[in-house]
Amino acid sequence: MVAPRARLRWWWYLVAVVAASCGPCGFQPEPGVKVVVPSMPATLDWSHSDPDSWANYPVMLATQRGLTQLQPDHTVGPGLAERWERVTDARGRDVYTFHLRQDVRWSNGAPLVARDFVVGWRRALQGRERGEMADIDGASEVLALQERGAPEAEVHAAMERVGVEAVDSHTLRVMLARPRSYFLARVANVYLFYPAPSADLEGKSDEEVRDYFDRPREGRPLALGPYRVDQWDRAGERVRLVYNPGSAFPPPLAPGEVPAPVITLMKSEIGPALYERGRVEFVFVDSAAALRIHRPADLRREPLLSTYFLAFNTEKAPLDRPEVRRALSRALDREALVAGLLPAARPSHVLLPPELPLAANAEEAGRLPHYAPEQARAELAGVAGLGRPLRLVYRSGDGFVPEVAIAERVAAQLARVGVKVVLEARSDFSAEISRRSAQGPRTYDLYLRRLGADYAHPNTFFTLFEREGNHQTGWETQAGGEPLARFERLLEAGDAAPDDVSARARYVEAQEVLVGEQAVIAPLYHPDRYYRAHERLRGLDVDPFNFLALRALRVTMDSPVAQEAP
Repeated sequence: MVAPRARLRWWWYLVAVVAASCGPCGFQPEPGVKVVVPSMPATLDWSHSDPDSWANYPVMLATQRGLTQLQPDHTVGPGLAERWERVTDARGRDVYTFHLRQDVRWSNGAPLVARDFVVGWRRALQGRERGEMADIDGASEVLALQERGAPEAEVHAAMERVGVEAVDSHTLRVMLARPRSYFLARVANVYLFYPAPSADLEGKSDEEVRDYFDRPREGRPLALGPYRVDQWDRAGERVRLVYNPGSAFPPPLAPGEVPAPVITLMKSEIGPALYERGRVEFVFVDSAAALRIHRPADLRREPLLSTYFLAFNTEKAPLDRPEVRRALSRALDREALVAGLLPAARPSHVLLPPELPLAANAEEAGRLPHYAPEQARAELAGVAGLGRPLRLVYRSGDGFVPEVAIAERVAAQLARVGVKVVLEARSDFSAEISRRSAQGPRTYDLYLRRLGADYAHPNTFFTLFEREGNHQTGWETQAGGEPLARFERLLEAGDAAPDDVSARARYVEAQEVLVGEQAVIAPLYHPDRYYRAHERLRGLDVDPFNFLALRALRVTMDSPVAQEAP
């Protein structure tokens, strides 16, 4: 047996060991700004990416840049390219000539060159999300060859024909298979289109390239943005970023402000508690229910390019009739659905957020189904099939969207027009809305879902509802598929339009087919993201795509973190 005094000494020894190794626990003091994020990145290789790419964005956006970048009004402006020309060739292909900034350098001092885009985009064509590159001329051939397992030499030969060319060191020519009005918005924010440091990567084996990205060291992987990755602790779930003083994109400094020398991104189940104790400087507020109880003074809000909507199972009677779906949409009082649930809310009956470029104006939006309870009651009276309860499915769990409360209010509002709704929260939400009955149609009647933009263009909202989209509404069966085919033709015309005026007109029509004529969905509101950030920080926020934004981060000069070196 061990004596009591010896046992006590042994216990204190264990405490000391655990405390000394508790950096990953979130309690060990660390230099710089500490930020709690919902998830750690799955990769640092922005060209190869992975299906869970949303988790990678905070790091990618802080360390890299695109050819273009979004302005405060969500329009496209210069990024790595200072200017560009767009022409359509004799074969109807869009050809962009980008003129790169000559003052941009990688974090080791090497200049950015057009070859970096050629290497990066070719690598993306072989990555896990290679389908994202399909708009580039010749990409479809490369994708098809990889799909059928063609020899590597054949794939590489096709890669040489892909429409990405370094005309000279600072001129990049990009050829699209067909005109795409959303292209400039995509290259601003979708990180697969970022350049790769060709001088570092060319000539390396696949294993050496993986090691380059998987084990940050000696200033690698290189960065263009104001930060670069210094350490990636997978076991401790931390990423350490250090300031890149050579970046051509420094944060905008006001008097008394300096860049944050170190940022530590960390995952923690007790983020709010760590924030309250001053252990971290930023945390998302991921509980809408908590916001109804306590709204701290340092609470901040970012309006998202996002829409929360009610979807209808158009294959299942009586929801297989568009006039019934339109009436149900008119029965919903969007203002009342979100009233009091959040510090602020933006109720809406349109899919495209009004601040999105090319969105419908107020007059055009007014043509879509909106709250008209008496009209809804009259249209729903005596509809065959509404005698049974409608099954409404939504995601279980608490999040920044108050799903439970909205579901309950939807049920209550539909009850006022004589429609009974039963609610079902599902942890397997995606599987449930795709589940089919023995007779063929999907089993749900209604579901609630949030759609967020990947880039600032209507295309990113509409793709979900195309024939191959994951909408699970069955509207491809409506009227023999004619409405969906017409919707897709309008999208194609908008995507191929030569100017914004023509594109906007087609997108407005497409929204009227989807939300108005067919009422496949009933938009409810445009969500916001809430977070808390310490007062000594400036520019640490969330972007309109729901990603942590670190590009403009700086701290006050009297802040302790301002004095901490990497």
